Parts: sequence; structure tokens; C-alpha cells
Amino acid sequence: MQTLRHYLLAVQFFTRIPVTGRLAAWVGYSPAMLRASAAHFPGVGWLAALLSAGVYAALHAALAPQALAPAVAAVFCTVATVWMTGGFHEDGLADVVDGLGGAADRERALDIMKDSRLGAFGAMALVLALLAKTSLLALLGAHSLQAALLALAGGHVLSRFWPLLIVRGLPHVGDTARSKSKPLADQISAGALAVAHMWCFAPLALVGWAQPAPFLIAAAGLSGVAAAWMARWFARRLQGFTGDCLGATQQVSEIGFYLGAALALRWV
Repeated sequence: MQTLRHYLLAVQFFTRIPVTGRLAAWVGYSPAMLRASAAHFPGVGWLAALLSAGVYAALHAALAPQALAPAVAAVFCTVATVWMTGGFHEDGLADVVDGLGGAADRERALDIMKDSRLGAFGAMALVLALLAKTSLLALLGAHSLQAALLALAGGHVLSRFWPLLIVRGLPHVGDTARSKSKPLADQISAGALAVAHMWCFAPLALVGWAQPAPFLIAAAGLSGVAAAWMARWFARRLQGFTGDCLGATQQVSEIGFYLGAALALRWV
């Protein structure tokens, strides 16, 4: 029951799925519980994967065999996941690029990241990220519906595992008084990382079983490289991370997964 409470708290924190009323009262809340719920971040990715894959498959079936069916399916499955998460991670990406692109000074960059207004750097990053995501999903769907659905399954889950390694490896440098992510960022135990890893096992095993090995290797590998690059960027520029950094890492590593999968299909 405690594990279920932690999972539902993660759903409540990271999505718009209603966990309210008596259910919310049963789940409860404390900073310690929110910290424990971080282990289930990839489990929230299961919900994003199921929703996006369902929308993609339904639209692909409804519009096939028209040539643009994969592109339309890619756009609307992305819309569905943005709606489900409230654009939580996309907002983080925009804030991070605004801050780190708009200032060389660390403190100034952190101040810009706290500003709720969208700047030019953030707007460009957001548009380019959405274009990259939808075009890659369209390309995968043009190859086969199965390739696109498996990429969605693996990408949404694995991209929510990598930010936890940043929490483990870097200090939190955001505004501790106001940051919603601070309880999540205080610490993450090896046991919590093991739970998060277990959430990733089934989707990645499915991808590896249904597609040739290079598909999973390239997709997971490029996703991990993207996350490692983001972590290095944060360490060099901020000497740590903020909650926005975690959302940005999720977005970039998700795109990395799709890109790796698309590149692998060229050779299998």
C-alpha cells in the first residue's frame, strides 16, 4: 500500500491525472513521501507511453493508407502527452535554455530560469524540440507502426530514469525556499534507483524482443548520451541542477531515444 501511495503521489505531481478528494486524502503527503515517489518517475512514463501509443495507433489506423498518416499521428500523440503532463517537462526545457543561453554568469542564469516569461532562446528550443519529436515519430511510423509504438514505449519510460541519476550525482542549486522539486532533489537512494530501474525493465525488454538488437542499443545508447551531455552541461554551467534541469533532461533524452531508433532502422 505504501508503494501504491508513492506511485499515486508521483502521478499527482508529474501529471494532470486527477488524484483528488478521498483518494488524495488516502495517498497523503509529506516531503519524505514526495522524495520516495521519485523512484516511480519512470512508472509515470508508462502512463505517457500508453496514452501516446494509443492515440498514435488509433489515428494511424483511421488515416492509413494516406501518406501523412504517420505525421498526423505523431503530432496528436505528442499533444496528448503534453496535455497529460501539463507541459511540465517542456516548460523546464524552455526555462533552462533561456537561462543558460541568455547569460554566461551562473547567478544570472539561475535568475532567468526562475522567470515565468518565455524568452527567445526558450521559444526556439521548445519549437525545435517539438519538431524533432514529431518528425522522428512520423519517420518511425512511416517505416512501421510497430517501430513507432515501441519507440514511444521505450522513450517515455527511459527518459524519466536518466534525470534520477542527475539527482544522485549533482547538488540541487535552485531556490530552495520556493522550489517544488526540492524534496525530490534532497537525495535519492540506491534502493530508489533500483525501483526506477525495475520500471524500465519491461518496456525495454519488449522493445528488445520485438525489434532487432541494434534498435534498442542505438535508441537507449543515444538517449543515455543525451542525458550525460545535459548532466555535464549543468555541472559546468550551474555546478548542480534545478527542477527545470530534470525536465529538460527528460525531453532531450526522449528525443535521443527516437533518433537512435530511427538511425538503427536505416541499418536493419
